[in-house]
Amino acid sequence: MKSFGHTTGWRGVAAALLAAVLFGVSTPLAKAVSPRVDPVLMAGLLYLGSGLGLGAFAWLRARRKGIASREAALTRKDVPWLAAAILAGGVVGPVLLMWGLAKTPAASASLLLNLEGVLTALLAWFVFRENFDARIALGMVLIAGGGICLTWMGRPEAGVPWRALAIAGASFAWAVDNNLTRKVSASDPVQIAMLKGLVAGSVTTALGLALGSKLPGALVLLAVGVIGLCGYGLSLTLFVLALRHLGTARTGAYFSIAPFVGAALSILFLGDRLTLGFGIAAMFMGAGVWLHLTERHKHEHRHELTEHDHPHSHDEHHHHSHAANNPPGELHAHSHRHEELPHMHAHYPDIHHRHGH
Repeated sequence: MKSFGHTTGWRGVAAALLAAVLFGVSTPLAKAVSPRVDPVLMAGLLYLGSGLGLGAFAWLRARRKGIASREAALTRKDVPWLAAAILAGGVVGPVLLMWGLAKTPAASASLLLNLEGVLTALLAWFVFRENFDARIALGMVLIAGGGICLTWMGRPEAGVPWRALAIAGASFAWAVDNNLTRKVSASDPVQIAMLKGLVAGSVTTALGLALGSKLPGALVLLAVGVIGLCGYGLSLTLFVLALRHLGTARTGAYFSIAPFVGAALSILFLGDRLTLGFGIAAMFMGAGVWLHLTERHKHEHRHELTEHDHPHSHDEHHHHSHAANNPPGELHAHSHRHEELPHMHAHYPDIHHRHGH
């Protein structure tokens, strides 16, 4: 019998890898569409395209009876977590990054931005108490090492130390964002990604315009919006789904391959040079992803009494009865109660397995 944990885990792996691919593809596409748009403004427009596109989708979905009920809407208790995540990742992170990039060499900035995946995992493991073992830790180290090899351009010049620290601070802000978003990952991922896109896009676009950037023409705006919807909006939606199934550290590890995807596309289609660093990065990241893919975490564990709302089917973790107003169907969402349950099966640190070890 296939275990519940590994069935949902593979869904999370697929979502995380597709999120990384979409985000990785967006970088060379944005570069190809408009090399003359200021990077700060470009980032803001990409986020805005994401938020507006997902907002339009959410509006259309709400008009189709029965579709929205498959996902649990954000509730009042989610607001503090999501607001803090948006503040960290949508406001503090971009502002620190833009200030730090002003006088920091590109090579140094790229290396410092690789800290995000590492800091995400460290916060998940040691602050939010997500389980890990030596295999998962080694996989994270290899994936992060691949990212460093990918962006290595000789000996990086540190530049002004405060600027470098600001970029490291931006990576930390996004790591905090990732961990806080996990707290609301049982709720509608489209709604979460839409709100993050609208806030981050508004802040960063306003910052770019304040710094003197000019808006591009209508066709370029449309192209950037579409790239933002796919590379940021859909990517973030899938990232939230992966958080639901895999937890923060593992999702962050898979997502860390995004720069490799972007670099590969740049080599194939934009004429970038194939480097030794790219080859080493491929080996490191491939080994790290393999370690994560072949993980099997199984032990006897106890589910505490809890009540929450998320999309589910009636599997070994969901044996509840339905009230008259609960939505029907095999995949549905409503508030439901989990009784205390001790059992053993392979599992990931998903929304049902956040127990201690």
